[in-house]
Amino acid sequence: MKLELHDSPGQLVAALMPISDMGGNIKTVIHEHEHTSGKDVLSVEVVIEIPPELLDGLIVRLRERGINVLRLGEERMSYRQSVILIGHLVHTDLGDTIDRIDKTGFAEVTYMSLAMPAINERTSAQFVIKSLTREHMQQALHILRQVAKQKEFLLIEPLEI
Repeated sequence: MKLELHDSPGQLVAALMPISDMGGNIKTVIHEHEHTSGKDVLSVEVVIEIPPELLDGLIVRLRERGINVLRLGEERMSYRQSVILIGHLVHTDLGDTIDRIDKTGFAEVTYMSLAMPAINERTSAQFVIKSLTREHMQQALHILRQVAKQKEFLLIEPLEI
């Protein structure tokens, strides 16, 4: 679920307490200040496991605490990792590099930012990879390391701690 909180001390705990109180299992919290709207609010993505019949009650409790639920839905890929690749990415079939992760079925490249300074110079790209489990992420990164070695890319990982 994606929540909108006031950007003040204690608001994240206020959002997580009802989930815990209702027996939900908090799996991941993504709290990024750089993606704020510029107002005194920020968005937080929370991946939880909770019985579906308890969702309506959870939403009521969150709203009682002044927390807006911006999005509620099932997220298939719950683990996220960012990496940077540097090399002749386009000339060595960038689509093939991405396909090697995507065709696994357990991990996907969900975002890419590419910088190409000149036609014959090295390109750099940030990839965001999502996977079903932490183990699947390790497998996807292993595949990417093999591709980097084969295509002579520099792979910088992980960007998150």
